[in-house]
Amino acid sequence: MAKTDKSWEKRLGGWPDELAVDFVESLSIDTRLYKYDIVGSIAHAQMLAEQKLITKDELKLIKDGLFQISEEIAAGRFEFCKEYEDIHMAIEAALIAKVGEAGKKLHTGRSRNDQVATDIRLWMRDEIEVLQAKITLLQKTFVKLAGKYAEDVMPGYTHLQRAQPIVIACYLLSFVEQLERDFVRLKNCRELLDVSPLGCGAVAGSTLALDRKSTAKQLGFADISYNSIDAVSDRDFCAEFIFDCALIATHLSRLAEDWIIYSSSEFGFVRIDDAYCTSSSMMPQKRNPDMLELIRAKTGRVYGSLMAMLTILKGQPSGYNRDLQEDKVHVFASSDTIESCLDVARGIAAHTKFNTKKISAGLEQDFLDATALAEYLVGKGVAFREGHGIVGSLVAYCEEDGRKLSELSLDEFKRRCGQIEADVYDNLGAASVAERYATKGAAGTRQAKEQVAYWTGELGRR
Repeated sequence: MAKTDKSWEKRLGGWPDELAVDFVESLSIDTRLYKYDIVGSIAHAQMLAEQKLITKDELKLIKDGLFQISEEIAAGRFEFCKEYEDIHMAIEAALIAKVGEAGKKLHTGRSRNDQVATDIRLWMRDEIEVLQAKITLLQKTFVKLAGKYAEDVMPGYTHLQRAQPIVIACYLLSFVEQLERDFVRLKNCRELLDVSPLGCGAVAGSTLALDRKSTAKQLGFADISYNSIDAVSDRDFCAEFIFDCALIATHLSRLAEDWIIYSSSEFGFVRIDDAYCTSSSMMPQKRNPDMLELIRAKTGRVYGSLMAMLTILKGQPSGYNRDLQEDKVHVFASSDTIESCLDVARGIAAHTKFNTKKISAGLEQDFLDATALAEYLVGKGVAFREGHGIVGSLVAYCEEDGRKLSELSLDEFKRRCGQIEADVYDNLGAASVAERYATKGAAGTRQAKEQVAYWTGELGRR
């Protein structure tokens, strides 16, 4: 193992054990932060020059050297050495090798503690925008699919039992609503993390006249943090980001669960395109919705990362602790998982078809119009609780005879409730009920078209 200089080596006697080197390094994880580390370093160097802590010539050497390192990393020509522990020291060592004494001045007034806290915030700002863009694309896919089924009715379920008729478009748009909350949560997370910790040093700031507002402005932060002790140890935004990812995973998992069930022979509501299915190594007839099952399973990964992140944070004393090195493992894993799940979910949604003929053929089973009949009775002056009981008895009566509510004669209706008139039949049948929904946001035909138009416009402005 080649011996490399460490920033702290002169304090300790002897060289670290190789096992310790492997155990402590984070370079294998935080390499993806290199762009942000370089951008932060350039801003810091610019500020040092403004404060006369380095010369203009030294600033130029530092900037030119960092640009070269960035190009080398991007081109795959940079050699990462784990003995430097992390991306910060790897870049600084390379800079010193390129520009000499000027490179040694870059760390003036700075610690890896505030450096990494800055890097992860810069990375997360960009990653949130990536996730929001993918969420928007998935939402648009659902809206486009919903537009094809704005007049087609399917059973709505509660407790996985048939409940009331709903328009397929409204069902699809329910996921657009869930994803919108995910979009907003990420936006809120971005706003909370948008403060610069750079210049807070290791824990107490610096005796040097650093201009923290300057580096914050250069890096596009909305403000600076105002307590150095908190700033270097704050990873609330990491926990919040993973939580946001966990809820995205929750919503995608619920979609997956629905479509796994709906694609089964017992339901046959949807057909998942072959491109997003697999078959069996033993049973040649199988079409397995494996991509949906994996979306459902990968939710567990994100949940695990959330619990790990919370556990890392909950037992630390104030100030920076090396425990925080593990934050990136879980933040990166969560974002990578959610990115891939959003992409796959969009592909599946774009190529899934609803079997409207089969859905329609079984639509009148299980009295989906019962609630509408109870509400019809309310319109005739019957108290809802009384009407509920009347319709319950009518349903039981129909079940005994193997009939639908719409197949009862007017006399049979009147024997149960004298207020029922001939117009009762206009309120029966799943399709009729869907057309009669009156409340804003209901799962009816009129509301479906309104919601498709609304979301088409809303998402089109992003």
